[in-house]
Amino acid sequence: QVHVVESGGGLVQPGGSLRLSCVASGNTFNFGDMGWYRQAPGKQRELVAAITRGGVKSYGNFVKGRFTISRDNAKNTVYVQLNSLKPEDTAVYYCNVKHLLRDYWGQGTQVTVSS
Repeated sequence: QVHVVESGGGLVQPGGSLRLSCVASGNTFNFGDMGWYRQAPGKQRELVAAITRGGVKSYGNFVKGRFTISRDNAKNTVYVQLNSLKPEDTAVYYCNVKHLLRDYWGQGTQVTVSS
């Protein structure tokens, strides 16, 4: 069984920054792609950023250089640095971990961008 736990959400003013962390556990083998998705009220879940085990990164179109994803394979951890946050970035952010053709999700962490 794989467990995924996010942390680092919160309330931030427009233009501010947050760093989200996600730890995957319960596995004795290497995890595959890890990433972040978000879901705002009334909207579909969308990709924020993803990173392969080898470090290849991809981002949602709306990111436009504001966010940076990274991972530490030794710690089974993935991070996303959120900079220049906008009110429209307000959402629940979910961590996704791929392992043996299955997707595992955390419970999500709320990011609220408001003055």
